[in-house]
Amino acid sequence: MSRSDYEVVIGLEVHAELSTKTKIFCSCPTEFGGEPNTHCCPICMAMPGTLPVLNEKVVEYAVKAGLATNCEISRNSKNDRKNYFYPDLPKAYQISQFDKPLCEHGYVEIEDDEGNPKKIRLTRIHIEEDAGKLNHNEFGGGSLVDLNRAGVPLIEIVSEPDMRSAKEAEAYMRKIKSILEYIEVSDCKMQEGSLRADVNVSVMKKGSKEFGTRTEMKNMSSFRSIVRAIEYEAQRQVDVLEDGGKIDQETLRWDDISGKTFSMRDKEDAQDYRYFPEPDLVAIRLSDEYIQNIKDNLPELPESRKERYLTEYNLSEKDARMLTASKHMSDMFEKALSICNNAKAVANWLLSDVSRILNEKELEPSQIPFTAEQLAEMIMLIDKGTISSAIGKKVLEELFENPKKPEEIVKEKGWIQISDEGAIKEIVLKILENNPQSIADYKAGKDRALGFLVGQAMKETRGKANPQMLNKLFLDELNK
Repeated sequence: MSRSDYEVVIGLEVHAELSTKTKIFCSCPTEFGGEPNTHCCPICMAMPGTLPVLNEKVVEYAVKAGLATNCEISRNSKNDRKNYFYPDLPKAYQISQFDKPLCEHGYVEIEDDEGNPKKIRLTRIHIEEDAGKLNHNEFGGGSLVDLNRAGVPLIEIVSEPDMRSAKEAEAYMRKIKSILEYIEVSDCKMQEGSLRADVNVSVMKKGSKEFGTRTEMKNMSSFRSIVRAIEYEAQRQVDVLEDGGKIDQETLRWDDISGKTFSMRDKEDAQDYRYFPEPDLVAIRLSDEYIQNIKDNLPELPESRKERYLTEYNLSEKDARMLTASKHMSDMFEKALSICNNAKAVANWLLSDVSRILNEKELEPSQIPFTAEQLAEMIMLIDKGTISSAIGKKVLEELFENPKKPEEIVKEKGWIQISDEGAIKEIVLKILENNPQSIADYKAGKDRALGFLVGQAMKETRGKANPQMLNKLFLDELNK
């Protein structure tokens, strides 16, 4: 049997750091970075005699996430102790939620591999505290513990095992990221670890109703790694089964360099954590009025914004979907549009050249170094005929490296478009004189010859000649 005879089953546990100013149980700052162990206090360091106090904003943000993902919000919830030992967990237990989470039974919609809509069910969303961080000393051996991150508030979004491909898992992860950004409860900076996922993978024979034994890959923090890890792990499990072996329920580490998974430890079940109610925190009681108020004040979500773009700006379904997939990209679109009033041009630049450069540089939309105002100014320079679209591409490249006013860039580089008809006609005549074969080809009905001639003229002027004027003057001369 081959891989095609098996079906992969995927579930994700997404951990998102919440954008509160302070930690979940104390007043220490949550900002990323800082010298090790400077953003901590006796409470998040678990010193004896200290008591936690729940940050109300954490509850509010979790409820927002639940409402935005179609969850049922629990009126009665509680915190629990999840017992396990790891060097970066000061208390030797984590305050989390077990049997009474804040949010349950939600869903989000993605597109499956065939482009059809598919619901991915959410089991739950619960609040918990983050652990610290281990810094491994490559030279002296051993590890150092940084507790700046200990106690940073998290929501854990647990899906049902509804995904059947790495592509679907990526689409789901992107959808969750997009929703959290839109409701502004997390900055979702994967490069800083504020959005990461534990990926559960199993395989089963096609047609089977019984899932295979799952493995879990911890702390995946990039879309590319998630896709690669799922593809590798699914194939590994198939190979083991086809060789007559069995899959062990275990926790794995994904190594991005080798492209392989490695065993870390046996995978725990819920009973292994010895959950029990957190005795130092009161139960969480939410009124209908509290929940309704949060619901009434939810910001515009990606699906609603997409529909608005279809009707208000007459964008295509594809363009609207791609723009609204990222709040940062969508916000830039709206801000730039408010300045230059050219929806199609703004969308085209963001979805083509800006996206291309982001991919090349492996950057997220949130890392675009220039402003919407600068993008709008560049588009207006094109619309006014100051620069050509070809020069616009160069300006954009420059904005990524040196984000300043596009007009300044154009002047410094000498990129102002040549629109003087007399000057352009001289260039046209020169190109025609040097390319008699192209003239003959055009007169013989080969329309591509015109494109070649225009291209030669653009090359001659280093992209600065007005392309519309070039086309007109070439046609005037060729049709004499």
